[in-house]
Amino acid sequence: MAPMAFMTAAPLVRGAGATRAAVTPRRLSALPARAARRAPSAANVSMVGGSLNDLLSNNLEWSKHMTSDDPDYFKDLVAMQQPDYLWIGCSDSRVPANVIVGLPPGAVFVHRNIANVVAHTDFNVLSVIEYAVKVLKVRHILVVGHDNCGGVKASMGDERVGLVDNWLTHIRDVRRRHAVQLATIDDFDARMDRLVQLNVLEQVHNVCSTTTVQAAWNEGQPLSVHGWIYRLSDGLIRDLGFRVDGPEGIDAVYRTVAPRPPAGKGVVPEV
Repeated sequence: MAPMAFMTAAPLVRGAGATRAAVTPRRLSALPARAARRAPSAANVSMVGGSLNDLLSNNLEWSKHMTSDDPDYFKDLVAMQQPDYLWIGCSDSRVPANVIVGLPPGAVFVHRNIANVVAHTDFNVLSVIEYAVKVLKVRHILVVGHDNCGGVKASMGDERVGLVDNWLTHIRDVRRRHAVQLATIDDFDARMDRLVQLNVLEQVHNVCSTTTVQAAWNEGQPLSVHGWIYRLSDGLIRDLGFRVDGPEGIDAVYRTVAPRPPAGKGVVPEV
């Protein structure tokens, strides 16, 4: 398989529907279901421009709302964290993972950083992946980019931004790797959208080549890695059609196996 070949995108689907169409929930209890039905709308809470006291007031109202017909809601939530999904997304405040897929607390394990990068030297994201896969036993890892991403846009220019430029080097690596393809797109916005897609696909590949994911596959643990794009302009998720279910889905150079025992060791003698 050629590295990071772009796959034909699936039709646009709405948030929660996208999740259900692509993956089947393994163990969503009645708790998240009840929470989803009782979640207050944005119109009932203060939005931007308020004070910290507004946030505390919003939290108080939210807590009352969640326990209005289930006094044990938070007691049950404390005892339960069994998500099927690990979401690796952008830090952008307009892309809240649980909200756009219609799932309540306890249903999605989330990691976010600028431009949804999975770097092999970033122990933050590597630790999240390890905990999600080895402890929580998630079945799906979703790498989710979005249009009009500030990190991707900054990586397309040559102006120094600051410390974040070191982080954006990961995206510039993607830009360099696909320079010929990107050069054929004259419109800046269309070229940026394409780089957003390519970045997601590269990060999917990076997730698949981590030691944690490779070990899970070697041990037969069911685990799929997906690439998605969220559109700020219409609130829809686009499945890029790039899904990896095992080590055979990535280049052989990245595949690893458990250490082999030294010659003469680990062999049970015949009786």
